[in-house]
Order: sequence, then structure tokens, then C-alpha cells
Amino acid sequence: LVLPFPFVSPIVIMADIATIRTRKFMTNRLLCRKQMVVDVLHPGRATLPKTEVREKLAKIYKVTADVVFCFGFRTHFGGGKTTGFALIYDHLDKAKKFEPKYRLARHGLLEIKRTGRKQRKERKNRQKKVRGTAKTKVGAAKDK
Repeated sequence: LVLPFPFVSPIVIMADIATIRTRKFMTNRLLCRKQMVVDVLHPGRATLPKTEVREKLAKIYKVTADVVFCFGFRTHFGGGKTTGFALIYDHLDKAKKFEPKYRLARHGLLEIKRTGRKQRKERKNRQKKVRGTAKTKVGAAKDK
């Protein structure tokens, strides 16, 4: 069997193409951000990394990638489509103010200090011995 053109699998052709669409767009002025549902179409390809989605959204909305926060992505059955959520802040300082600490840590904007397991357990047990606002005093005083 001789083909007049070089045969390339359609999966290979589609491998580098990923389309990003946004819907349910809303400007949240109180939190200084734009929020939206993001649909990523990636036929013949694994789920896109969030960093890639961030860069593409930043390019679409003409902002830097550091103010774009993507999360909650779920791939649909059969693959090829993933849906998630994105927030685009007006300024980085507003993102640091309103975003949860764990999401800031994912972006490398915040370093979460972890105490040892034994220290946490000892602190918890010391706090069990007192009531009310004294719990914070016991935890903070012995923690240093």
C-alpha cells in the first residue's frame, strides 16, 4: 500500500493543540479579581499542567502569570476535556491578601513553616490542660 502523502496519525497532529475557553466570567470588585470557569480541550493529550493553563490565561487576559490562580480541575470521562476554576487578581498584593495560604504556597509566594510532629502533639496536650483563652497562651509561650 503506497500513499500519495506521508501518513501521520491524527492523534500526533492534535498532541500539541490545547484550547482554553472561559465561561461564567465575573468581575469581583470587592476582592479585586476576575473569576471564571475554565474549560480546557486537549484531545489526544494528557491533562495540561496548571502552569501551562496559567500562562495561556495570562496571555488571553493580558496579565502576568503570577496573578493567575487555577484550581479545582476535573477531567471528564473519556478524556479530552478538563474543567476547573480560575481567579485573576488585579495586583499581586491583593492576591496575597485574599488567597488562601495553601494556594500561595503552591505558587511559591509563601513559605509555610512546619513544626515537628512531636512538638505539635506536645503542644496539643498542653492546651488540653487549660480552658478558654489560656490555650493560646500555653501554645504560644512554650512554642518559642
